[in-house]
Formats: sequence, C-alpha cells, structure tokens
Amino acid sequence: MLLQPVVNIAEICARKGVENVVLSPGSRCAPITIAFARHPKLNVRTVSDERAAAFIGLGMALTTGKPTVLVCTSGTAALNYAPAVAEAYFQQVPLLVLTADRPPEWIDQLDGQTIRQQQVYGQHVKNSYTFPVDLSHKDAVWHTERMVSEALNETMAFPAGPVHINVPLREPFYPAPGEELKFDAGVKVIEEVQNLFAPAPQQAAAWQQELKSFSRILLVAGQDNYDAELLQSLEAFTAASGSVLVGDVISNMHRLPGAIRHQDAILACPDEEKMHSLQPDLLLTFGKSVISKSLKLYLRKYNPKVHWHIQPAGAVADTFQCLTRIIRCAPSQFFNVIASGSTSAPATTAFAAAWAGFEEKAASFLQAYTAEAEYSELTVLARVLQQLPQPGNLHLANSMAVRYANILALPPQQQVEVYANRGTSGIDGSTSTAVGCALSSSAITTLLTGDLAFFYDRNGLWHNYLPHNLRIVLLNNHAGGIFRLIDGPKQQPELEPFFETHQALNAENTARDFGLNYTSCRSLEELEQVLPGFFSVEAGPGILEIFTESPANAAAFAQYKAALLKSF
Repeated sequence: MLLQPVVNIAEICARKGVENVVLSPGSRCAPITIAFARHPKLNVRTVSDERAAAFIGLGMALTTGKPTVLVCTSGTAALNYAPAVAEAYFQQVPLLVLTADRPPEWIDQLDGQTIRQQQVYGQHVKNSYTFPVDLSHKDAVWHTERMVSEALNETMAFPAGPVHINVPLREPFYPAPGEELKFDAGVKVIEEVQNLFAPAPQQAAAWQQELKSFSRILLVAGQDNYDAELLQSLEAFTAASGSVLVGDVISNMHRLPGAIRHQDAILACPDEEKMHSLQPDLLLTFGKSVISKSLKLYLRKYNPKVHWHIQPAGAVADTFQCLTRIIRCAPSQFFNVIASGSTSAPATTAFAAAWAGFEEKAASFLQAYTAEAEYSELTVLARVLQQLPQPGNLHLANSMAVRYANILALPPQQQVEVYANRGTSGIDGSTSTAVGCALSSSAITTLLTGDLAFFYDRNGLWHNYLPHNLRIVLLNNHAGGIFRLIDGPKQQPELEPFFETHQALNAENTARDFGLNYTSCRSLEELEQVLPGFFSVEAGPGILEIFTESPANAAAFAQYKAALLKSF
C-alpha cells in the first residue's frame, strides 16, 4: 500500500487548479508517479530527459499561467532540472518541483543515485521544503498536507516562481498488483486569495498631482505575457499624459497604438542633438528584463531626472542606474487609476512627436531595406515574421534569433503572443519550452531558433507527445554566428575554432527521427514558396531549415548598420 500522504500530493494539486504534470521515469519516484498517473483530473506526460522535461513544464506554465508540476527520481535527475528552475525563477514562472530522494540516513553512504538534495536549487527557488519520512503520526500527515498547499500558494504569490519539495521515500515503492489507489476526499487544502495591488485613493491622487510636473514621460515595458487589460490601461494613460511607451518584442506591447517598437534602430542615431530630444524627465518602468542594449545604454547616458519602477512585490533591479522610487502596485491598476483622474487629454507633446517621428522613420527604413537587401538571416526573418499564423504563439530562442526579432519588431495588427527564455537567456531549453507551449495551446506555435540552440536541445522532441501545432524555423549557419557580430570575439584569431565552434549538422535526420515534416531553403525565392504551406494548419509539425553562411551574415549585418546610419 502506497503511503496515503504521498498519494494525496496529487489530490491537493488537482484541487488547487494544477492541470499539467511532467514526469521523468525512475524507481525512487514511483509512488509519486503512480499517484499522479492514476489521478483522473490531471494531464500527465512522461519525458525521459529531465532537462527537457523541466523546460517543457516551463513552457506549459508560461502559456497557462498555472503551476506545472515536475516529478523526477533521486540523484543527478534533480540536478538536470536546474537550468529550467533558474529560468523559471528569474522569469517568474510558477513550477512545483517534486524530487524523490533516499531517506536521510542513506545520504553520503555510497548508496546508488544519492546526492545531497535538500536545498539543491539554492537561491534559485522561492522556497524549498523536505517531506517527512515518518508519516505514522497524524501531525506528520497534517504537516504534509499543509506543506503541499503552502508550496503551491507560493508558486503563484507575486512574483511567481519555482518551489521545491524534496520527498525522501523508503521501499516498497509500488502497490500490490491490482491494488486500488484512493485519493482522500477529506484532504486538507489551504487557499490563498491573491492581492490585487491597487493603490489607495489618497495615494493615487498624490501621484496624479506629481505627474503634472513632468512633460517628458517615457514608459519602458520589460518582458511580460500579453495582457489585454494592461494594454487598455496603458492606452488610456499615454493618451491622457502625452507620454511615450517603448517595448521590446518580448514585452508584448506591439499591439498598443503608438508604441515604439524599433528602439534599436532609433537609438543608433549618431546625432547628439536628436538624442537629447528623446531624453525623458520622468521614466516609468514595469515588467521584467529588457533585450535592447541600445536602450539600456541610452538611458544610462541620458538619465531622466526621476525614475519610478512599478512592481507589486519582490526585488527590484536598477537596470538603468537612475532608480529613485519603487511603487508597490500592479501596473494595470496604476495606469488605470492615474488615467481615470485626468480631466482632458493634452495635445501631442514635442517629446511624443519626436519619438513618433523617429519610429515612423525607422519602421519605413526597415521595411524598405529588408524588402530589397540580399539573402541573409535578417532578410529571412523579416519575411518569416510577416507571415506568422494569427492568432499564434512565437517563441524566440536566445542568441541572434531574439535579437533579430527585436530589431525587426511585430506590427501593431499582428495577433501573436511572444515568449522567450530571457530570465537567464540561455540556449539550453528553447525547443523544449516551445514544445510545452504548443502542448498547452491550440494556436500554431512557432519557434525561431539558431542551429546551436536547436541541436543543443534536440531531446525536447524526444517523447510521445509531438504537438500538431508546432512549427520550428531553424536558421542554420553551421556556427555560433553571434560571435561574428559582437565586438571582442570577432577581432580574435580564436574566433572560428573556439567561439563559433563550427558544426556540419543539418536537421533532416532529427525531423525523421521524431516524425516532423522537413523543408529546407537556401534563397529568398525558395523561402517565399515554402512559407505558406509550412504555416498552414493542415501541414502538421515541421522544421523549416534555412541555410546561410556565417561570414555572409556578418557582412550583411554590417551593411544594414551602415545603411541605417545613412538614413538619419
């Protein structure tokens, strides 16, 4: 008979709204695995590679906004979760990580698959719990039920993130043949009512009054999921205040009318006087990380007088080195309340007009340039982004894929939700995260990735749940092409053997191994021909491999930057 408190972990998860569970096979975790597998209300999948499993779970949690549960056996299996756990921590994604373990008396006794698992994720989880080994006393049972509820509540409490429960288990691990598992109908569940983080009326009035003293207000949106309520609040606020909003592609702000989407191109302008015209006196920031190095360097050089960051709770970064105030409030609540206190919308300010003029010029330049320029990664991605299925999901792998997409941006009318692992910005789980998104969304999910990120994470496709709505666009230049584009490595004699690390692989065998359709192209003409069919709903899961050459991409990118400078 499996221990009832272990069985009830699954029951508590189901009652608290968990939908998805990702298991990795193992013997020590068998009691937890069986409990989840037999629960009628949970969607349970098995992925053998723990690193891929954890990133797939991350993708599910990103898409649904609900905690995904991960279950693995003891030993290094738990360590393989670490990259996704760190990404979830810094990207604020809810995960409940359950690691089976040896009982404490067998730690450091040379027993198989045994490491020191307590606190194994260090400071990269919100909290770490240890399940009691002895469950014979009723207080121990109460402790386990309370622990699981608390852990799940903590995954969702702002800022969301991963929580770890280490579960030491003694044999026997398996129920007798034919033995029925019963989930305890009276199990204890603790609910937590989430704070709305709305400002008090008196405080809101004070902010409204203070904002009137600023005429050059710049909003910078960090990474976040698409939020229609927030966009509505921002539209009202920017109209009422004459302010300007800048957002990277991963901020999901491209659908906001008047949003600045081409800041990388705008801030390449060498004219100091023009750059001064864009300098804010008040900077308002919200959300998580910012991709644009140009924007970060600009605001560090052209500091605003005042910088307010709006965030309900948690640590706040001083990314632009000018932070003066932290406002503990939900961004949507802040902008909605402040906008509602305005009696009339101001005329367009000179500040807003300057930004709008630059945005129009940058967008026009990029559209014209990519339409006429020769075959390269930049011109390829311009066409891919234009033809993304709508509504749809876009996952951007790290390295050049996410940078190209941020340069090119998405137009306001494009109904695409953008995701990227920019918590830690690693390439290790890009494919797996996109797979997790596709498994938990009905929309076509497109991954834009480079060859190193793709081949690094092939095990994200090694399971029995290949999503029909998954499309992978693979830029294969047979090297880490980013190192030819950034200062430092491109000037070194070690560039090719030690930074680019040339590889001769292509994805055709991978597609065949995992049952994906495969298409390749080597020219813009071929790309135009294959894209409509590749993105069609009926096409099914597939890889479109686009071959380019790393030196040619570097030369093409240099030509783009030279043409951009001439356009100012």
